[in-house]
Amino acid sequence: MKRIIPFSKYFVYTAIISIVLVVLGLAGIFHTDMGFNLGIDFQPGLLQEVQFAPTAFRMTYNGPGNANVILSRSSIDIIISGAMVDEVSHRFTFASYTTQGELARGLRGIEGMHIAESAPANIQSTWLIQSAQSSPRLEADNPFTVHYLPPGATPISIADVRTTLLPLGNVSVQELGTPEERRFMIRMEDDGLSSSGRGEVVITTLENRFGQGEVAVTRSDFVGSRFARQLSEQAAGLVVMTLLLILAYCSFRFKFQYAMGAVLAIVHNALIMVTFIIWTRMEFNTITIAAILTILGYSINDVIVVFDRMKETRRIYPDDAFVNVLDRAVSETLSRTIITTVTTMIAVAFLYVFTSGSMKDFAAALLVGLVSGVYSTIFVAMNFVYFWETQAQKKANKKLGIASARTPAK
Repeated sequence: MKRIIPFSKYFVYTAIISIVLVVLGLAGIFHTDMGFNLGIDFQPGLLQEVQFAPTAFRMTYNGPGNANVILSRSSIDIIISGAMVDEVSHRFTFASYTTQGELARGLRGIEGMHIAESAPANIQSTWLIQSAQSSPRLEADNPFTVHYLPPGATPISIADVRTTLLPLGNVSVQELGTPEERRFMIRMEDDGLSSSGRGEVVITTLENRFGQGEVAVTRSDFVGSRFARQLSEQAAGLVVMTLLLILAYCSFRFKFQYAMGAVLAIVHNALIMVTFIIWTRMEFNTITIAAILTILGYSINDVIVVFDRMKETRRIYPDDAFVNVLDRAVSETLSRTIITTVTTMIAVAFLYVFTSGSMKDFAAALLVGLVSGVYSTIFVAMNFVYFWETQAQKKANKKLGIASARTPAK
């Protein structure tokens, strides 16, 4: 016979622990120096994706008509058009022009095209990167800048980028891709400047630290306060809707007190994750919301398994006290809960070790949520159901006692 662990004996102590942890999380939210470290998704302002890549060459054009450039992963196209000239398209494929030197010589063959090379002539054409700051229309006084990034480039630390941008105020940085790609998403809070003014300030600050011409802007957008507010409201709505659906499902399948215990457990789990996110200063973004929703769905699975076992145990031992039914159900499902959680944690641990940036934060939040999920199932959901049933039994006994006292003796 499987050993029955008296979990109910620890309900008072674990309730105190849970209250302390939740209070710490709430205190962190309202603390002036803490609060959420809001990511790039929840703050209105400039959204800029940059890549640290040296300048390969600059192009200018003062020939007849207008010249536009299209840089893709496999070629550079120069399209010349205008009222006084016939439209002509020049294509320079990287398969034919394998190095920057060959590409520059080919481009110089176009009348009015000027190329100022900044990198060695033998760099590969496939390493070239376009900056979003450069207008696709070539002009004589506004160079079109082309950058390059060789494979295996020395990574740039996200900490160095954050430190460099620290004087600009509330600026958040998120690493994209692998460290060798040296790509970052930068978010500058709305401070009254124009979007172009914010972008210039960010790039100038980075170039002063990492070198002139070393920063390529691969994307630049401006997110308004209305969009950021809508995204925050949608995230909150998703969490509330998830809780309501779980409440409705558990009420239908079990009893209302069971449903309330399940919802309380996953709310507790979410608050523990929020506490971890706040006190570790992890960036709070859509990836974090996804981690919380993932754990909410995972946690309810454990709770329902235990509730099902309690239902079955109550049918097998109808005369047994409720506390014994609860301890038996939790004990019999404990090995299943631990095994499924540990196997999931192994996969998430590999994700944490071998990734970086927002994916690493996602894995860290999942690890905390998985551990908290086991705790919440046993010591929050079951604690609430036990408390509810105990109070209901006390009320029933009290009514029975009053009824017995009012019954006249024969």
